[in-house]
This record gives sequence, C-alpha cells and structure tokens, in this order.
Amino acid sequence: MKFILFIGFALSFTVSAQATRININEFELEYEIAGNGQHIVLLEAGGSAGMSDWEPVFEHIAEHATVIRYSRVGNGNSTAIKRHFTSRDYADYANALLVALDINQPVILVAHSYGGSVARDFAAAYPNQIKALLMLDPSSEHDVDILRAIDLERGNREIAQIKLDDMANGMSNQYLDFWSKRPLPDYPQIQDMPVTVITSVKKVENPANLFFTDQGRQMWGELWQQWANAFPQGRAVLTEKSGHFVQFDEPELVINELLALMQKLDKHD
Repeated sequence: MKFILFIGFALSFTVSAQATRININEFELEYEIAGNGQHIVLLEAGGSAGMSDWEPVFEHIAEHATVIRYSRVGNGNSTAIKRHFTSRDYADYANALLVALDINQPVILVAHSYGGSVARDFAAAYPNQIKALLMLDPSSEHDVDILRAIDLERGNREIAQIKLDDMANGMSNQYLDFWSKRPLPDYPQIQDMPVTVITSVKKVENPANLFFTDQGRQMWGELWQQWANAFPQGRAVLTEKSGHFVQFDEPELVINELLALMQKLDKHD
C-alpha cells in the first residue's frame, strides 16, 4: 500500500524535545516528540502509566523515526480524573491527539500492557491512521480463560479479587473494561498490515496467582501466538528473558522488532 510521505512536520523536530501539554477536548495531555525520521511512531503506555514508561527506548527510536510519547488522561502529568475510561475512549483520544498535532500520515503504534487493548481498539476504529502494530506483552480479554482453564474455582476467586483491586482505583477500571465485554473481541477487523506481538513467558519462582504459574506462562504464549498468526503479516516473539516490562528488560529486542516492521513497510512503499 502506498502512503503519502509526511514532510515538514516530522523534519521540523530535533532528535530530542522537551515534554509539553496540549488541550484535547476538555483535558490536557502531556506529550513529547523527538527524531526526524520518515516513519512516525506513537507510543501507548500500560495501565496507569505515564510516558516515562518509554524512557529505555524513546531516544533510541528517535534515531530511526519521528516518535511521539504521551500520557493518557488521568496518567502522568496529564489532567487527573476520577471517571472511568474504556480502551475505546482512550483510542479516541489518541486519534484526537494525532489530529491536534497535524499528523496526516499513518503511524506505527507501539503499545505495552493495557496499551495493547487501546492499540487494538485504535487499529479497528481508525484503519487509515495506522500502518503497523507492535505490542509488548499486551493485556488480553482472554487472560481470564487461562485462569479458569487451569483451576476453575481458584481462577474465579482470583478474578474476583483482581476486579475489586482495580475498582479501588476509582478510574480507568482496566479489568472491568475488557473482561466485561461479551462476546470477548479478537479484533478481526484490524486491517492487513504488519503486526508483531512480543510476549513474556518468563517463569516466576513464587507466582502470585495462576496466571504466573508455568502452565499459565505457556498458555499465555500460545494465546498470543495464535492471535498474531491469524494475520497475514503477523509475527509472535516469545521471550523468557523479559518480565512484563519488555522495554526495560530487553530494550534492544523492542528496537530490533520495530526496525523489522519499518523494513517491511519500506519494501511495500
């Protein structure tokens, strides 16, 4: 697929820039842009995380692309809120941010953890705004299936407790957000584009719940392998070297997979 090259806006940035804030609807979002590459990379952080979660890879990405990191409403130094947002709400705000920044070229979306749910909603709702997807140990609405498959009774108890803990936040009820959806979505409407998922299957000595048992780790890897392989250009990377924060544990892996996506895109341009 051919895309119009984005010129001017991207080239106006230096390799590094300071964080600033921008009005998006009724909120202010903090963001930072660096680099001056042809590709534009949007970074979507995990649940309750601000843009500082991208510190290990941000400057490295800026060496190869124009990169944008930001804090979702309620996180980081963006406007504090106490109301519930869904992953689709966040996806809408991500799109509004791109519009406000006058981004008129599809982006490569890189997402971590709960940001993966936001990214998949974004890819489904705004197909013209995205050209590749890289997810780092993303959250899944199907992780409840893993808990219940290992031990139904114990799994249901653990799920109930996780929901209670999440509700105590008072906002951004991530677990309620995607666990309560029926039927559980697989986002088949995401367009044919390069899609890569890096999944942590690192074993844990003292697992806090069934999800982190050896069996849970194996099933987690299989879940994302099956999901990624359903896409014509899908790729699943399983790692035993990283915990949940892949960008901190293996930043070089994140950069290498992102560069591989860029190379795929360049071949099709």
